[in-house]
Amino acid sequence: MHPLKPLFSVPLLIACIAMTSAYAADPKAGAQKATVCLGCHGPQGKSSNAQWPNLAAQQPTYIANQLNAYKSGIRENPMMQSIAANLGQDDINNLAAYFASLPAASAGGDPALASSGQPKAAMCLGCHGPSATGNGQFPRLAGQHPNYLVTQLKNFKDGTRQNSQMQAIAGSLSEEDMTQLAAYFGSL
Repeated sequence: MHPLKPLFSVPLLIACIAMTSAYAADPKAGAQKATVCLGCHGPQGKSSNAQWPNLAAQQPTYIANQLNAYKSGIRENPMMQSIAANLGQDDINNLAAYFASLPAASAGGDPALASSGQPKAAMCLGCHGPSATGNGQFPRLAGQHPNYLVTQLKNFKDGTRQNSQMQAIAGSLSEEDMTQLAAYFGSL
């Protein structure tokens, strides 16, 4: 074994560079570019429609990673792919910084379901942060629309969305579990 073996893998190095870029970005420039986003993701990044996620206070690295995934075609959504195709890396980083700078919003959730979901949430908090506010490349779940979260969990479970860790976790959840967890995270 070579004594100067690299400490970082290439994917980890790319993630670190992307994370640094997102934090060095310009939220004011992102605010100007965000006008196209507000129709779906709402003023101040709080969507009024559970079909689209809240972006307010979302992790900047997560936003940048998702926009890059849409741009490259790894993540599929015709509208988002069309929008992302016209964004440069600076635009992506600025948008990520802008939405991350906005105050968090709560989408709410059925109190009884949220109460049932709270004890189950521990399995999510290791990656998504102790308060479900996200953790770098892992998205903020706190305050997200419960119906949006259920849809995403179902998409991971059926393979529509690809991520081996999330597919394994979602695969172990019943629809009742998903609904309860989503209500809990939406209520935060």
